[in-house]
Amino acid sequence: MRQRSLIAITAALAAGALTLTACGSRDEDGGGSSDSGNGGTTVVIGVDAPMPGDLSALGLGIKNSVDLAAKTANKEEYVEGVTFKIEALDDQGQASVGQQNATKLVANKDVLGVVGPLNSSVGEAMQQVFDQAKLVEVSPANTNPALTQGVDWQTKQVRPYKSYFRTATTDAVQGPFAAQYVYNDAKKKKVFVIDDKKTYGAGLAATFTDEFKKLGGKVVGTEHINPDSKDFSAVATKVKNSGADVVYYGGEYPQAGPLSKQIKEAGAKIPLVGGDGIKDDTFIKLAGSAANGDLATSVGSPVEELPSAKKFVADYKAGGYKEDYAAYGGYSYDSAWAIIEAVKQVVEDNDGKLPDDARSKVVDAMQNVSFDGVTGKVSFDEFGDATNKQLTVYAVENGAFDDVKSGTYTG
Repeated sequence: MRQRSLIAITAALAAGALTLTACGSRDEDGGGSSDSGNGGTTVVIGVDAPMPGDLSALGLGIKNSVDLAAKTANKEEYVEGVTFKIEALDDQGQASVGQQNATKLVANKDVLGVVGPLNSSVGEAMQQVFDQAKLVEVSPANTNPALTQGVDWQTKQVRPYKSYFRTATTDAVQGPFAAQYVYNDAKKKKVFVIDDKKTYGAGLAATFTDEFKKLGGKVVGTEHINPDSKDFSAVATKVKNSGADVVYYGGEYPQAGPLSKQIKEAGAKIPLVGGDGIKDDTFIKLAGSAANGDLATSVGSPVEELPSAKKFVADYKAGGYKEDYAAYGGYSYDSAWAIIEAVKQVVEDNDGKLPDDARSKVVDAMQNVSFDGVTGKVSFDEFGDATNKQLTVYAVENGAFDDVKSGTYTG
């Protein structure tokens, strides 16, 4: 998807006896690392996400999961002679702040990779900054197809930036997958489509709409809302008067929760459906009892049910993190581990040390990264997109999200 202060989390466990020479460079082609002070080399993994704020439930889950990956790599001495640390920055869900954060992370020569951001609009603003510095970025949550396949992705796929990757699947799959479930499984034929005008929400609503119409469904109304608003009474009345039997919302839970509640209060007792941006327990808290029957799609299968995720879930709990790993925890861990794998490959290819052009070498290595991660097989296609296209539909039942169907879009 997915949009105060600097939060610095350190994970400085001993990582082997091999001493590596500081081989950093502050120019754009460099990005080596400094002496860690414990006889090795420090590599920093940057994290960019909204922390705190309306979307902090997701952002803090991202940060904590990256922190866990760094600590795990250090404990296992996974990359000999390298200690991983994280530097986490709050982007407030704002593109302009994300771009500033990208510049800060580029300026730190120890940063060899960045996990984030949450929001596609923020990712859009950061891509060029990282690419010019040859600094790899792996998002666990961005789902807008244009980030990897260009603005004309529906007719001609062209990769804009070599340094950008993601572990989440895209809205080219998520929107149609939701449409197929709503039309074929939920038997809803008339939809009112609403979005928040942002990159993620508008893009997701568009791909849902296209597929829903292809299936034979009817769009009985559309509306764009102000993402800073909490009063949706006017649009709720339009939904009631439209005769829709379902609402599709492209956006995130801070608005989706009140929107769902106000639509029901207006007299339209119909489900609201959204993407991974609303799949958080905060949505249910904001909507109250009105959330029952609402639906959300989210990337991947439920982490709790994946055999590959058992260790992650146990280690996260043991790590004592105050916040839940939330919707993108597994994908954030895998994003960080992909960076760790790329760093490992670069070190091994360079006789046990990082080269002066470590950043560009990590970008190159990332393209061929492949491992069994928390969320399943992790690897990337020619656009930097995840090869794992799995999605799940969740329904709110008795005040909680319950997974009802997993699969992928079949065009």
